[in-house]
Amino acid sequence: MDDFLLKISIMLVPGMFAITCHEVSHGYVAWRFGDPTARMLGRLTLNPLKHIDIIGVLMIFLIGIGWAKPVPVLYENLRDPKKDMVWIAAAGPITNILLAVLSAILLRAVCFQDFFASDAFFIEPLAKMLAFSVYINVLLAVFNMIPVPPLDGGRVLTGLLPYRQSVALSRIEPYGMFIIIGLVFFTNIFSYVISPILNVIVNLLAGPYSGLVFGGTGFMTP
Repeated sequence: MDDFLLKISIMLVPGMFAITCHEVSHGYVAWRFGDPTARMLGRLTLNPLKHIDIIGVLMIFLIGIGWAKPVPVLYENLRDPKKDMVWIAAAGPITNILLAVLSAILLRAVCFQDFFASDAFFIEPLAKMLAFSVYINVLLAVFNMIPVPPLDGGRVLTGLLPYRQSVALSRIEPYGMFIIIGLVFFTNIFSYVISPILNVIVNLLAGPYSGLVFGGTGFMTP
């Protein structure tokens, strides 16, 4: 029971921070491009209570990836909706990659010494939280860049494609979540696409401490 509670506490803080920053970045970039909707709704805050989605939080513990309530964006408020949405959509994954880089730097700093031999009571949980932060941020970035709307990758692709192809792809959005669920649960997309990319990025960032990212906490697998 104590181990389970420790794992939950290790996952909760970095997991909530990752998905909160992801959504705030969407809203902030939308505001900078002319849509103040997220700011007016109080969504440009790091207070997770403003973004929390109960099912999304539970998924962090069940499958290792979660989500928050999407930040609303009104296209008609944007100065150049097609181009601006590329940057708004990309802001979330870019933010997660930056958080993963920062977490990896801190993880390397914490693990530079033999932390298990000195003050392990404090340092070991901190290292595991940083390790999970690397993992969850890279996973959020990679998963969200799947080119199927309403995921960020789908919206980026919609903005980059010529008008006719862009319109055709945008018509998929109402069915996008069903497509994504089908890909996740009925194909090997995680094994053959997401996991290899995740492995490469995590190994690049965490280096000799990537084993802690994937296995040190007992709930992460490559």
